[in-house]
Amino acid sequence: MTKTPMTTLASLTASAALLATMAAAEEVRVYNWSDYIDESLLEKFEQETGIDLIYDVFDSNELLETKMLAGNSGYDVVVPTGTFLQRQIAAGAFQKLDKEQLPNLDNMWDTIEERTAKYDPGNEYAINYLWGTTGIGVNVPKVKELLGEDAPLDSWDLVFKPENMEKLAECGVHFLDAPAEMLPAALNYIGEDPDSHDPDVIAKAEEVYAPIRPYIQKFHSSEYINALANGEICVAVGWSGDVLQARDRAAEADNGVEVAYIIPKEGAQMWFDQMAIPVDAPNPEGAMKFLNFIMDPENMAAASNYVYYANGNKASQEFLNEDVIGDTAIYPDEETLDNTYTTTPYDPKVQRVVTRLWTSIKSGT
Repeated sequence: MTKTPMTTLASLTASAALLATMAAAEEVRVYNWSDYIDESLLEKFEQETGIDLIYDVFDSNELLETKMLAGNSGYDVVVPTGTFLQRQIAAGAFQKLDKEQLPNLDNMWDTIEERTAKYDPGNEYAINYLWGTTGIGVNVPKVKELLGEDAPLDSWDLVFKPENMEKLAECGVHFLDAPAEMLPAALNYIGEDPDSHDPDVIAKAEEVYAPIRPYIQKFHSSEYINALANGEICVAVGWSGDVLQARDRAAEADNGVEVAYIIPKEGAQMWFDQMAIPVDAPNPEGAMKFLNFIMDPENMAAASNYVYYANGNKASQEFLNEDVIGDTAIYPDEETLDNTYTTTPYDPKVQRVVTRLWTSIKSGT
């Protein structure tokens, strides 16, 4: 048996280390919302780039923020909502985009970029992935059965009036477990500024929730999709695309459940989910490739066609299915958009007030 010279062994060891480093570099880790992408796009990215894609999911901004502000998340691309993005940028959690590596930025929609610049001036740190509104998902026949043909299906009265909620409790009501969405909705309903950062104003939201709390079956930010689709509940305060997914799942199942999404006449929150690269991303070059891939018009259209959310890519619109681009619940008309509001992040002191208030509301104490 011939011994391998030490110099050869050293060379082999160095080569192996180099190959291991190269292999590690050819992996991109993405952390996105649950039920939020056409999974065939993940395979397509791997096939086109030769990069392994590790894709994990979450269902609340608060969970993502905990990981981001702790540092060393291990992810290359994450998807915070605009308000959380703004706060995390201020905390130094993200790195600026190298726009020279993102030729598909030309496909983005200036109307949406103008709005997202509120959270990320100049859109230096993130691109818009999807956007939508926070409204009400309704099993129409069931709600009318309980509240009558004149049920207020166009209003927050449906869920914020105790007399309605008492009846709806019979068929089940879920609310988002998202204080940054639910507290502004309550404030807007009672005529207060939904973007107020005044603790005394924010506290008024409890006056809305206290009388209806006994009738809310669950606070959760993803379970309501299947619960609505299966007829397990009849009302959910949720995100537009999630409710529309529930609508389509019910239609596919042909189970007699008819789900509709409502943007209440009093107004609703408009939000933006942004793709950004953590400051300590293991593979920022690969992250740029993923962002550029997502901004390809056909890829972005595939995501919207699958999850039924609008996107910030103007060039994608020619590839959108008619039941997406033509649905005003997804792409609202100008009048409806004018009646939406946006919010800005709370500073740490106010955030603590909000967290305590929301915990109190959920617990009913």
